[in-house]
Amino acid sequence: MKIDSLIGKFVRRVNRQHICFPEAAGGTRLPSPNPDRRYLLYLHVPYCVVLCPFCSFHRVKFNKDRAQQYFRALRREIELVTDAGYKFDELYVGGGTPTVLPDELLRTIGLLRELHSIRGISVETNPDDLDNGRLPELREAGVKRLSVGVQSFDDELLREMQRFEKYGSGSQIRSRLRRAMGIFDTLNVDMIFNFPHQTEASLRRDLDILVDEVGVDQVSFYPLMSVNSTRKMMLRTVGRVDDSRERKMYEMIARRMLSAGYTRSSAWCFSRRPGMLDEYIVERDEYLGLGSGSFSYLQGSMYASTFSINHYLRVVEADRTGTVRRRDMTERDQMRYYLLVQLFGGSLDQAAAEARFDGRFQRTMWPELAALRIIGAMRDSGGVLTLSESGYYLWVLLMREFLTGVNSLRDQMRHNIARETALLPVH
Repeated sequence: MKIDSLIGKFVRRVNRQHICFPEAAGGTRLPSPNPDRRYLLYLHVPYCVVLCPFCSFHRVKFNKDRAQQYFRALRREIELVTDAGYKFDELYVGGGTPTVLPDELLRTIGLLRELHSIRGISVETNPDDLDNGRLPELREAGVKRLSVGVQSFDDELLREMQRFEKYGSGSQIRSRLRRAMGIFDTLNVDMIFNFPHQTEASLRRDLDILVDEVGVDQVSFYPLMSVNSTRKMMLRTVGRVDDSRERKMYEMIARRMLSAGYTRSSAWCFSRRPGMLDEYIVERDEYLGLGSGSFSYLQGSMYASTFSINHYLRVVEADRTGTVRRRDMTERDQMRYYLLVQLFGGSLDQAAAEARFDGRFQRTMWPELAALRIIGAMRDSGGVLTLSESGYYLWVLLMREFLTGVNSLRDQMRHNIARETALLPVH
């Protein structure tokens, strides 16, 4: 639709202006924590056995010795922020593939549970690790949610993604998922839609497998995203992305999941019952990210950690965190971010928004709020703004463009690894 294209172009223009982090010759430090606050902690493990052609997250080819060294540095960084006064009550471990070295992951989780009262832990993994016999140990370590990157059960698409040989056929993957059901409070499956060669029939089969055959607790359906670093590889493997098909596919997904009894936990996450979800930014005002390539949002500022693993290891060895860049957001930027993430979760409590911004939220954001009402994207339900059905797809589009902007920032950070290391010597 034309309006979808116009909105996408507008968000891309805003991204170019606002999703950037200035370099700091001496690095940057994390702010002092609020002693009364418990933070969410995100840990990034960048190692993958297979580098998927569409993935633009910070990831590198798995090497056991290097990964062991990295996990040791990650535990040291956890100790550094703990000594600085940060207290954590929730943990998300993403990547990459955090389960490439189960013993190291368990040791890291164990350290956190010794230092902090962690009430919820979510870990990402890939289908082959469902067969490594370590899932009960993860559960015993406190993992409540396991998120499995499946993407599709279509064998031809899996081959295009270069995942078939490593992770198996669609049939093998769904068998592993069935065996993993019930071990964790929430078994989430990450799927991608709008692959160039994905047909409606293929998507329908994926939905039937998830709902009827496996009956998973939670499904996160991400639209396929493309950035400069992956575009050429994607053209050679999965093909050219056509965003004009995205709305129709999303609406097909939403109808099937909602009719099967799932509810929306976010615009693209569907759950059978309440539980943890990947989009923790919806529920947490602030979060701290540790590890190479991680991001933090603290006290109205965004922080980025070094993308150079060599540099990360060096600075942590020198008893500094890996944080190297910072962007201070204006109050209006903070309000736009708040609006984006709250409505991504489906609703925004207006009284909470006013309290969060000292009574200035609606007065400052009235152009955006008025525009959303005019196009029918949201409605006012007794002081709570909620997305309409058409609004849910709009938010998929907005989040897709926002995350594409973040991925472009990742490209920039990767390209600046050598320069970043030169600018930030360790003494």
